[in-house]
Amino acid sequence: MPIAVVASRIRREERLILESLERRGLLYEHVDPRKLTVLLTDGRPPYRAALMREVSHSRATSVASVLTGLGVPTLNRPEVLDVCGDKLRTAVAFHAAGLPIPQAAVAWGAPSALDAMSKLGYPVVAKPVTGSWGHLTTRIHDEEQGRAILEHRAALPNPQQHVFYLQEHIDKPGRDIKSYVAGDRVVCAIYKNAVDDWRTNTAIGGAATPCPITPELTELALAAARAVGGGFLGVDILIDQQERMYANEVNHTPEFHGAIDATGIDVAGFIVDWVIEEIESLEAAENS
Repeated sequence: MPIAVVASRIRREERLILESLERRGLLYEHVDPRKLTVLLTDGRPPYRAALMREVSHSRATSVASVLTGLGVPTLNRPEVLDVCGDKLRTAVAFHAAGLPIPQAAVAWGAPSALDAMSKLGYPVVAKPVTGSWGHLTTRIHDEEQGRAILEHRAALPNPQQHVFYLQEHIDKPGRDIKSYVAGDRVVCAIYKNAVDDWRTNTAIGGAATPCPITPELTELALAAARAVGGGFLGVDILIDQQERMYANEVNHTPEFHGAIDATGIDVAGFIVDWVIEEIESLEAAENS
């Protein structure tokens, strides 16, 4: 049976993964979830496993849950997709694991969120619980600005915007770290350097440069990945002016073209190696 690569868009990352599967002589199939139909009465879909590269969090979680329920292992697992797609749940998982994280607060009403901001101390960072690329993440400098932003969020129709997730602002040296974890290995890491913005996301112009994989970075990145359930993950780590590290977020379908360009490391190859190791381990357990 083929390995399904589930993705509605074939970006550079997915193309490299497909090419790596091809080089290894592995049977695979690109599966666009928008065109996928699953009849429950048909039993297990004809896939050896499914590598989840779907950018839509809700669609990825739904497809992975169905495939897993019908016997197809998914990488990453649906519960990992579920936690990583929610910044608040990720922060709670980090906290439960005892990881160093920025001070955080959550509120479900604008007045209580404003009170939480004053307790965290300005500036404070307000984030949507879902979303990527730094979109709708705001740095708030004082109570007046905070009240205006909270009132705007409260007026939006999306109920997720009414969950106010707030973080202590970490005074960064103009950069933070994205590390790429495959199972129990940190494949590579990059600095995301801010360019004309306090946010460092490469999707909005941040520049990627190589970051050394130190023992401290390895320990924190692997612990963060384990806290959310493990897999192939992009672990975002903040650093302050004293170079102290804080686990921040985890991306369950990370883009990695910037990491390839900055480091020259074959990230797609490491992903495929990890996928094969996971599949063979699952199959061995099933047959034992």
